[in-house]
Amino acid sequence: MSSKEEIFQHLKSVLVDEFEVDPASIVLTAHLYQDLQLDSIDAIDLVVKVQDYTGKKVKPEDFKNARTIADIVDIVSQLLQA
Repeated sequence: MSSKEEIFQHLKSVLVDEFEVDPASIVLTAHLYQDLQLDSIDAIDLVVKVQDYTGKKVKPEDFKNARTIADIVDIVSQLLQA
C-alpha cells in the first residue's frame, strides 16, 4: 500500500510529465484550477491517471469536490485502502 507521501510524489510526476505543471507549484495546498491552471479536460485526464494508478474506478462525484492536491491524495489513498 502506498503512503500519502508516495501518492503525492506519483501525482507530482504525473502533473509534471502529462500536464507540464511547474514542479515548484505542486504542493498539497495547491488548487487544481487556480494554482495549477488545470481545466475540466485535464481533470478528466487526471481521473484516468488515478484509475490507472489505483486499478480502481473513480466515481465522478468523488472527484468533483476535489479542489486541492491534498484532496486528490486523500481520494487515491481511500481507493487504495478499499
